Amino acid sequence: MVVTPKAQGNPALAEPVVNVRRTWIGLLFAANLGLWMAYYTPLQVLLPEQIEDLGIAHKELWLGIVTGIGAIVAVVVNPLAGALSDRTRLHFLGRAWGRRHIWTAGAALLLSLCLLVLAVAPNLFWITVGWALANIGINVMLATLTSAVPDRVPVAQRGLVSGWIGMPVALGLVVGAILVTTVVTTPSPGYLIIAIGLLLLVAPFVLRTPDDPLGDTVVPRFTWRAFRVDMRANPDFAWAWVTRFLVMLGNALGTLYLLYFLSDAVKLEDAETGLLYMILLYTVGMVSTAMLGGWLSDRAGKRKVFVVWSGVIIAVAAILLAIWPTWPVAMVAAVLFGAGFGIYLAVDTAVVTQVLPAAADRAKDIGVINIAPSVSQALGPVLAAPVVAFLGGYPTLFVLTAVTSLAGALAVLKIRSVA
Repeated sequence: MVVTPKAQGNPALAEPVVNVRRTWIGLLFAANLGLWMAYYTPLQVLLPEQIEDLGIAHKELWLGIVTGIGAIVAVVVNPLAGALSDRTRLHFLGRAWGRRHIWTAGAALLLSLCLLVLAVAPNLFWITVGWALANIGINVMLATLTSAVPDRVPVAQRGLVSGWIGMPVALGLVVGAILVTTVVTTPSPGYLIIAIGLLLLVAPFVLRTPDDPLGDTVVPRFTWRAFRVDMRANPDFAWAWVTRFLVMLGNALGTLYLLYFLSDAVKLEDAETGLLYMILLYTVGMVSTAMLGGWLSDRAGKRKVFVVWSGVIIAVAAILLAIWPTWPVAMVAAVLFGAGFGIYLAVDTAVVTQVLPAAADRAKDIGVINIAPSVSQALGPVLAAPVVAFLGGYPTLFVLTAVTSLAGALAVLKIRSVA
């Protein structure tokens, strides 16, 4: 077992003071890779292909409805899962177990089953049901895995760790896209291979890393009022929420319809292969900046300047797509988009974990923060579908992407407790 020392007192709630080991970071990286592979591969590749294969009209609208319903589920599940894991006391086989891993493991099993449902879904109804239920597993995992950072990582190391767990956001899509476009070539076996990969990547973290039990420590009782966070009393927390919401909304607007953009606007003959190339270039850009950005932010003791620059780079990429919808420009924009998003992800988790209101509610508060990308994912299709269909098409969509991303990056300047 990988042992990570903690501060004195109750290890579950104490502020970490000793750096985590590389083995622990690697196992958390793998678990996040499984999570994001199981999220983004269906969202960006399998669901669009599956809906298009149904041969129904208004495929963009139906894709937006399916993903929007899944995002609405996420809004409820993420903070609920966090609040429950904060309060979990599990006694089994004569010993006390930790708060997080049981939820992570159960969610991974549920998500795998939902992917199998999607593999055999015969129509839009079952696709919608399968993706909605899959979002339960995704968001339980997201709440508990993200909580590992404030649970175990000291502030001075969080930029580095944030960069490591940010990379799987893109790598998960790349690995998944390669698997479902080269190893298999149709959605049904694609869902199966993603489900297997998810379990293999998550299991080592659950089985080989410590998970401190809550013990007899008194924590607030679970009530529906527990979901409240006083934003006025915690303005930095509120601005962190706004920052993540706007940046993630920009990401949703800019990436949801890339497959259709390549086929309908760029007129690329093989849009599926083109999307894979864009994903690969996006990942190259992101990996090149995520680790460096996290390390530099730890060294400098500053986070906000990196977020601002990330928004500028993303905005430039989106404007390029709006003005020149050609394949060479799309490849350049993919690299820039990835580089900007990599910088953002490198410091985003570090910023969020530094503004959490209370140690006893870490996972719940992270769940509240995670509502931001869920809402943005739900709102993205609602905004993007009419823009593409009636309000100027893809140029307007990418201008909106640029404005939203830049606004989110600038909102981080309102956070006062983080440099």
